[in-house]
Amino acid sequence: MKALVMKFGGAALRTPKHFANVAEIICEKKGRVVVVVSAMGNVTDELVGLAHEVAKKPARREMDMLLSVGERISMSLLAMALEARGVSAISLTGSQSGIITCNRHNEAFIQDVRPIRIQKHLDEGRVVIVAGFQGVSDEKEITTLGRGGSDTSAVALAAALHAEKVEFYKDVVGIYSKNPKKNPDATLSLELSFEKALTFPEFVLHKRAILLASKNGLPLHVKSFKRDQWDRYPGTWIRGVTDVKGPIYEDHF
Repeated sequence: MKALVMKFGGAALRTPKHFANVAEIICEKKGRVVVVVSAMGNVTDELVGLAHEVAKKPARREMDMLLSVGERISMSLLAMALEARGVSAISLTGSQSGIITCNRHNEAFIQDVRPIRIQKHLDEGRVVIVAGFQGVSDEKEITTLGRGGSDTSAVALAAALHAEKVEFYKDVVGIYSKNPKKNPDATLSLELSFEKALTFPEFVLHKRAILLASKNGLPLHVKSFKRDQWDRYPGTWIRGVTDVKGPIYEDHF
């Protein structure tokens, strides 16, 4: 059975009540499930602000060490929420998940994914919760992926696992032609090709993640994390036909 990769952003994990909602969504899934999480709410921005309070120009390596904490908080809390509901779950950092990057701090690119531990836990029947936005270099340094990093983590893991798709749970009901929060006349798309999706603004999914999905022929499904909206708004699919011979990561772009 192919794995399902689910990605929850910071808006979906803003409060303990939000974690309960996310846990319920995951509980409804069957089979091999990998969940990639962002930091809670505005935690990343708060950590950046904290760093600049103690140093005008924080060291890039130390910024990666600091910012990687945000996703680690989310992954462990979500694993606890699932265990409390009788679902066996385990949290893994980016490095524990086998996400190998280049040595560039704060804006690393993924060079390889070795999901050995993820596969082991899936085989044991666990839901695996992965900290997005981070990885480890060949020099064993913690790195972060920069803009769109958690979305990119989800797609890269899905490619390595030969997953059926990636489900992105956002604070919008799908992908619009323009930001609906600023443009009331924005139109919602039910389905987009990879090529068309790459022409849209980056307020929902970052182009880095879409491009990686396109290279791997990996379907993406963007929907709201609010379950009461699903009947009316089924979300947006991004997909197409791509001749893929194996997982392609960012250093091949």
